[in-house]
Amino acid sequence: MFKRALVSTSDKTGLLEFLKPFCAQGCEIVSTGGTSKFLRENGVKVVEVGEATGFPEVMDGRVRTLHPKIHMGLLARSYVPDDMALLQAHGVEPFDLLVVNLYPFEAAFKKGLKGEELIEQIDIGGPSMLRAAAKSFERVTVVCDPGDYSLISKKVDEKTLDKKFRQKLAVKVFEHCSFYDGIVAHALREDPWEEAETITVPLRRKQLLRYGENPHQKAVWYESPFQHDLGLSAASILQGKELSYNNILDLEAAVGVVADFEEPACAIIKHLSPCGVATDKSVEGAYQKAFEADSISAFGGIVAINRALTASLAEAIVGPFLECVIAPEIDSGALKILSAKKNLRVLALKNFGLNRSARIYGHNGTHQDTRPPESQWGDDLEVKSLRGGALIQAADRPSSWQSQWRIIGQSPDDTVKADLLFAQKVVRHIKSNGISVVKNGQTLGLCGGQTNRIDSVRWALERAKGRGTELVLGSDAFFPFRDSIDMAAASGVRWIIQPGGSLRDAEVEKAAREHGLNMIITGTRHFKH
Repeated sequence: MFKRALVSTSDKTGLLEFLKPFCAQGCEIVSTGGTSKFLRENGVKVVEVGEATGFPEVMDGRVRTLHPKIHMGLLARSYVPDDMALLQAHGVEPFDLLVVNLYPFEAAFKKGLKGEELIEQIDIGGPSMLRAAAKSFERVTVVCDPGDYSLISKKVDEKTLDKKFRQKLAVKVFEHCSFYDGIVAHALREDPWEEAETITVPLRRKQLLRYGENPHQKAVWYESPFQHDLGLSAASILQGKELSYNNILDLEAAVGVVADFEEPACAIIKHLSPCGVATDKSVEGAYQKAFEADSISAFGGIVAINRALTASLAEAIVGPFLECVIAPEIDSGALKILSAKKNLRVLALKNFGLNRSARIYGHNGTHQDTRPPESQWGDDLEVKSLRGGALIQAADRPSSWQSQWRIIGQSPDDTVKADLLFAQKVVRHIKSNGISVVKNGQTLGLCGGQTNRIDSVRWALERAKGRGTELVLGSDAFFPFRDSIDMAAASGVRWIIQPGGSLRDAEVEKAAREHGLNMIITGTRHFKH
């Protein structure tokens, strides 16, 4: 049973139901401003903080709980006699329950508040009280989440609210305050992110997953409070089994590929790597070309399209075994057809804005620009964990594709230029030493993740064998030797796009001229480790 509680909340959900039983048993409630008014209006006897401290709220409420009598009541240690004697000497009663949730800074920031209006939404007294009570979990029950009210009430009734449980609540408080401070830091930061010596990247749990990459690994899906509407967190799962850890990674990779294209595009992903990518005048044509690019690897793949999924496309998709399909919209007719595959995961993600160039298209071909605003800690950064730390980098974005092109041989016509751009966009999404062989907006051979570039070239060309001439080959990085150029020329390649930068660029370019190959040097590498 609680004897004295300190209550200050912005979210009043469930508060009355939580406190009234304790009040009925004699618990004294000390409260602040709007919370005390709310409690009084609903029949709860309240002592104002100013009455308890003997000092009024000042500075428009900026200072009200920052008082020794408040923090002595929270921080006093029951196992230290001098602490208890000090409380008695100053006429301070200890608190054994603190109920606080913080000013809604996140909501204010997302609403676009700026300047002093936003500054006033930074909570100072709340985190101070929470941290003090959490430090004193030995005797104080601290609550920052209305979702915990019912469990705490149950434990009080069952007399099982012990030190171990209070410690769990304290841990939750410190995590909550860290998350809150991370949001404030994000909102106020003006310096470039790479100049920060310490960082906090706030993440909120979205879902506990069945397991990770393998069944013996635990996994949790977290989302950013700032860019959650730009990623898979915002997707609606319309049918199928629960998403797995691997599904989520593959879906993000698939959406990342098609988000690069303004024309109808389809990408089929296996194990984070594209096995088929294509563009066409229609999304149905793009899917068919992507599937035919490597129908064997497409088995069990992830399909992403950047147009509405129609019934006619669903008829094609429902045939082969696929894990997931994701599109900006799903027709009701398409969903009915896809429902024949009960385990097929079908997702609608209105906003494919993972890339700043992304535009999402509906049935009529009109587009909505989905590029997010500039952000210090949003979709522009990639965080990769390490043992004992992390790496953070700016994401590899498709900027001005043709601004730095240097052409060896003849200039491409519009048809070839489209394939050169297509090959370059696709190769960005293939593991390092990535090679894409394409023609007419369709991948014919893809390979990456090899320990040398010649093997990637060999396998990409082998997959494209017998599928045409006048091919376009894209490379994510420079060619260290002319051997790849010799092999490409012998396999029907007539156009190559690559960044250059090798010590042997002159030798490589000479080989291209000898074979009558045309080569585009972009000056921009696209490694994907």
